[in-house]
Amino acid sequence: MKLNELTIHELQDKLRRIEVSAVDIVSSVFDRIDAVEGKVHAYIALMKEEAYEQAARADEDIKQGHIKELTGIPIALKDILCTKGFRTTCASHVLHNYIPPYDATVIEKLKQAGAVFTGKTNMDEFAMGSSTETSYFGVTKNPWALERIPGGSSGGSAAAVAADECIASIGSDTGGSIRQPAALCGVVGMKPTYGRVSRFGLIAFASSLDQLGPFTKDVEDCAIMMNVMAGYDPKDSTSVPMDVPDYRSFIDRGIDAWTVGIPKEYFIEGIDAEVMTAMQETIKLVEKAGARCVEISLPHTDYCVAVYYIIAPAEASSNLARYDGVKYGYRSSKCRDLLEMYKKTRSEGFGAEVKRRIMIGTYALSSGYYDAYYKKASQVRALIKRDFDQAFTKCDVILAPTTPTPAFKIGEKTDNPLQMYLSDIFTISTNLAGIPGVSVPCGFAGKGLPIGAQFLAGHFEEGKLIQIASVLEKTAHLKSRRPNL
Repeated sequence: MKLNELTIHELQDKLRRIEVSAVDIVSSVFDRIDAVEGKVHAYIALMKEEAYEQAARADEDIKQGHIKELTGIPIALKDILCTKGFRTTCASHVLHNYIPPYDATVIEKLKQAGAVFTGKTNMDEFAMGSSTETSYFGVTKNPWALERIPGGSSGGSAAAVAADECIASIGSDTGGSIRQPAALCGVVGMKPTYGRVSRFGLIAFASSLDQLGPFTKDVEDCAIMMNVMAGYDPKDSTSVPMDVPDYRSFIDRGIDAWTVGIPKEYFIEGIDAEVMTAMQETIKLVEKAGARCVEISLPHTDYCVAVYYIIAPAEASSNLARYDGVKYGYRSSKCRDLLEMYKKTRSEGFGAEVKRRIMIGTYALSSGYYDAYYKKASQVRALIKRDFDQAFTKCDVILAPTTPTPAFKIGEKTDNPLQMYLSDIFTISTNLAGIPGVSVPCGFAGKGLPIGAQFLAGHFEEGKLIQIASVLEKTAHLKSRRPNL
């Protein structure tokens, strides 16, 4: 196998044994980018010069015997993370020329761990979308089928890992934006507990829902990335001061005597038949590994999409009010006065989906409608969280499909926002409840499209997710399959 096809832990072993250099690894990754990026379009901008400089420093560290968790490992970054001195756009025209004066906390942690940055990955504009079709910089393609979407909003990050254009990547998950593209691109994607990973330097979409997490080629790599990313950050008021376990210690533990909850509301008519078959096989594998699967109920599931599409746009309406052409980003030219400058900047700078959500959110927060919409949605959100709290008294983790269908064709749902929103029907509830979730490959559709299963656990129980996900990975035997580009 080529170096760019290996995992973090496989490359770490080679670096420790001085079989390869960090520069060798970076060269292999950029050779792959040169070969396939024209087809996939996973990146908005590459950081090639910076990557080779970081790799050279990593090789010096290795010579001196200093190898950290990610020394010399090429990592791709969703273009929603502030990177000091390097353009950060959120895939929007309004930020097409924005260069942050500081690094996000996660970027600082990755640097401290020795990571090498390959570039900023494509995404739905301001993370608003499920298909990476709303990007100002063009559409990302699914490496398994180039006529299909990679999922969203972190589609570029998922596609880059699936296409071996990096070794791992970072995404953000507001309503499924890590887990859904991970499932559709056949990689591992984790959305940590809200407050487990610092959001400082993450450009906000919906502040009570956003969370950063990793995309990786296998579950052990996910554990390695979480060891680096997780932890308290005083710069983030929502960060929780809790000890972080060694997530790698959960690898290769069994799940004997575990109880796995199967929510009846997630196994309904309308799910693609091949997704349902893959899930039934996954349940059998989990039971064969020693767990007991029981039916549970999450009775407020039917309200999740409605609640999410009030709360998320409302918070987006507030967060995106800062993009007015005054301090940074795009400013419309030839405006007669300040009011016209505001109007033209926002109408020209934002895409259709972002404007749609700003209008929905502004309406939900407006005088006379706040109680009927935002307040009511917040109350139902509390009931959704309570559903999960009660469910976890009956089971260790919950197993469900990540998506209702495999990847759909590019353009198939762009004219039907409601159908697009329903793509996240199985992932939204996790963000509303603030709990962690991980998507793991569990099968393939007849056309060779990946299918993902997601495991959900109680707050700050990412270790349980690593544990059961590693069991499924070893029993499903899917790691050897990769897209043919």
